[in-house]
Amino acid sequence: MIMYLNGQYVPRESALIPVEDRGFIFGDGIYEGVRAVGGKMFEWAPHAERMDNGLKGLRINFTRAQIDALEAVCERVVQENGLVDGEAFLYLQVSRGAAPRTHHFPPATVLPTVFVSASKLVVPRKMRDEGCSAVTFPDMRWKRRDWKTVNLLGNVLARQSAAEAGAYEAILHEDGIVTEGAATNVFAVVNGEMRTHPLTERILPGVTRKVLMELFADLKVPVREEPIPFAQLFSAEEVFVCGSTTDVTPVVSIDGKTVGKGKPGPMTVQIREAFEARLYQAAGASR
Repeated sequence: MIMYLNGQYVPRESALIPVEDRGFIFGDGIYEGVRAVGGKMFEWAPHAERMDNGLKGLRINFTRAQIDALEAVCERVVQENGLVDGEAFLYLQVSRGAAPRTHHFPPATVLPTVFVSASKLVVPRKMRDEGCSAVTFPDMRWKRRDWKTVNLLGNVLARQSAAEAGAYEAILHEDGIVTEGAATNVFAVVNGEMRTHPLTERILPGVTRKVLMELFADLKVPVREEPIPFAQLFSAEEVFVCGSTTDVTPVVSIDGKTVGKGKPGPMTVQIREAFEARLYQAAGASR
């Protein structure tokens, strides 16, 4: 496997990061996960915008031009690993760099650590078609969830809870409302109306979420960006989660309780089909 690290394309075993890297010591960095279809990045621009926003928020000296240049890096990493045919997942990370451990920032002469890897993406079609199970979990993450930082301990604990229950995802909640999934955004049909949490500092501005909002507008399906009361989650007619590797995945049970009729609902199926059409048409590829 070939990876990109600080300007070099190197084998995985040679992609070595210093133990004093602040991404390792403090979780002081931003990452992105990008879908590639047929060797091309899907929706690169919003990924780059989100990465830029997070790096500015953390005050890591990495310019938008440098971020934009990573698109070509991603394409080369896909090619180097023979992943042009089919689908791949690109992981990008920029940390503040390696320096002796201090809580305050190191000198400006310390350069960020830049890393990109690619792996083959196998889409679980059966789960997309039939739905998945989820559990609920308290949202214990920090307050700036709109920045895609490498600090993911709250997400890890939530996903572990789901894994231990034999579920796919953990739906997070705090202060009596649903925020998002451990690695997804959450939509629900409540009283016949599509709902999802608004874009605030409480949730990640998902790229797939952005695409879905555009598709809902095209389909003339009204969506209310308003927090879903946690208590109403269990009486929702439909629930689905979405993300760059999750696409649109129906949730058919939560905490062991059936959602709706226990199968993907009509609004979920409609938006899933519309999303998949856009995903594969954008790359000139087929499922």
